[in-house]
Amino acid sequence: MRIAVIAYDRISPFMLSTPLAVFAEPFLRSEYRVDVCSSALRLSASGGLTIEANLSLEATHDADIVILPGWRDADEPVSADIVAALLAAHAHGAIVVGLCLGAFGLAEAGLLDGRRATTHWSRTQTLTARYPSVTVDAGALFVDEGQVITSAGIASGVDCCLHLVARMSGTGEANRVARHLVVAPQRAGTQPQLIESPTLGSSANRRATQLLEEVRADPMLAPSLDALAEKAGMSRRSLTRHIRARTGGNLGTWLKHARLARAQEILAAGARGFDDVAIRSGFPNAHALRAAFRSELHLTPTQWLARQRLG
Repeated sequence: MRIAVIAYDRISPFMLSTPLAVFAEPFLRSEYRVDVCSSALRLSASGGLTIEANLSLEATHDADIVILPGWRDADEPVSADIVAALLAAHAHGAIVVGLCLGAFGLAEAGLLDGRRATTHWSRTQTLTARYPSVTVDAGALFVDEGQVITSAGIASGVDCCLHLVARMSGTGEANRVARHLVVAPQRAGTQPQLIESPTLGSSANRRATQLLEEVRADPMLAPSLDALAEKAGMSRRSLTRHIRARTGGNLGTWLKHARLARAQEILAAGARGFDDVAIRSGFPNAHALRAAFRSELHLTPTQWLARQRLG
């Protein structure tokens, strides 16, 4: 799978490194090839750095995924050659991704018309005003609309790229990459960009996080929200709030993702028999397992396994 990352003059090295950190590191499966593409092979970057791109923008024509990591300024139009490259990539069926202000490039290309999208919280109003046909979700970390994906600020670019790994290679692989990067497992795209009252260091949040990790370690457990709240010494409403802040969703959605990740690990280890895999990963039966694979990965378990062998 070829991934083309578009670089441009005065690019932020941090923004450029975001997709490279996820897709270009040696610990990721060999099925990914990453190229940095630019209209000029030698670029200036913020911080006084100089970057040499290995390929021209024409290389985006053959890519399966094309990523625009940010842009210099929301008030500066994205250059016409980059917009043309995004349009061409979309036309030949590539997944086109705009990280942070890169969403403005996708919007300029018309790829977000009639779709949901997001960008950095401080520029969502600008995106809404300039492109009224785009439905801007000002709170989301990233928005996946199938062939086009947008993300919020710098850190959420990592979440977006991990989401792409999960979509292409499975949740288990995305979690493995996250562990190597020493970042939190992929956060849900619906998790808010800004939390009004941060509680990450609070005792209650630590208890909620510990409970989730216990359930993740054994997805065969099927605790109710009431039972978990009682164990944490919290009200049901308070625990729900902490789970949403931690995962971006509710307990049921998070538990489904945890069970899917465990099923992928079991299958990748060589287990056979979907009924047995389903029970060991917390699903009631093979039908529920297959439904989870189809809804989250758009693949059957058999198709997912075949992709792992090809990798």
